[in-house]
Amino acid sequence: MNILICDDSAFARKQMARALPDDWSVTLHFAENGQQGVEQILSGHGDLVFLDLTMPVMDGYQVLRTLRDENIRSRVIVVSGDIQPEARSEVMALGALDFIKKPCSSEQISHLLRRLGLYQPGELLDRPDSGGVNLTVEARDVYQELANVAMGQAADLLARMLGGFVILPIPNVNVLEVSELHMALNSAAGAETLSAVCQGFIGAGIAGEALVLFHDSSFADLGRLMGHDGSMTRATELELLMDMSNVLIGAFLRGFANQLDTPFSQGHPVVLGQHRPIEELIQANKHRWKRTLAIEINYQIRNHQVQCDLLLLFTEDSIQFMNHKIEHLM
Repeated sequence: MNILICDDSAFARKQMARALPDDWSVTLHFAENGQQGVEQILSGHGDLVFLDLTMPVMDGYQVLRTLRDENIRSRVIVVSGDIQPEARSEVMALGALDFIKKPCSSEQISHLLRRLGLYQPGELLDRPDSGGVNLTVEARDVYQELANVAMGQAADLLARMLGGFVILPIPNVNVLEVSELHMALNSAAGAETLSAVCQGFIGAGIAGEALVLFHDSSFADLGRLMGHDGSMTRATELELLMDMSNVLIGAFLRGFANQLDTPFSQGHPVVLGQHRPIEELIQANKHRWKRTLAIEINYQIRNHQVQCDLLLLFTEDSIQFMNHKIEHLM
């Protein structure tokens, strides 16, 4: 059997390959995005596909629609950090065999394959070599995949709170100097005025701040989703801002910390400003940020004008502690 692992993260591809049963005689193939995945499937390399959803070029939903529309009979198991109920329902409606959330263990995979009748323990010899496919994993890729899983957990909580579907991006992970961070903040904001909340966190040599930038044009739709009728007062907007920040920051940090096996203590949230241009927010708070490992995620609610950016800013001193933490994962 030809097995295709389709995921934009080299770290996730390596995790998935390691999770497959050792005594399963299959040939492994890999794709870095949905378009490559479809090409591999058309080449006969996708009898069974382990498919991520959030990918560049072509995402997992588009792959499933292509397979359905072209009547291609590859069997697909979706493996994703996007654990919103609507995501699962949509991929199952598009023909996926099953949906499992990241990160998944070898026990979970083995149980699922046995249930689907694709594998029986001990009946086959060692798995053949995958043809020298390069699975080198760099630290940045690991952080991006950790952020992907934590992002999905935060989105699931937000979707349940708002009764909507959260459109998830590919997390952006970079080590930034102060000037570059300012450019990233400007890019996230665009031309809009913003309201912003910052919350510090610390744990086992790792420290940083989580920053939520909420686009002011989003308050009206967010108020309707949260059941606030009538015009928005400044106090109501502040309440909505704090609710959103608590959900996004708290859920993301829990998901991230669990994967690093390092609990974080969170400080009190601080409102950096309301209805202000990003330049003013930066100038008023530039002393807070130095060279940093930055994780940037843009959350949007489908069919609503609700948009905000979550930035995780880890201190420069934290990077060596975090690199040590992920060594065993790499």
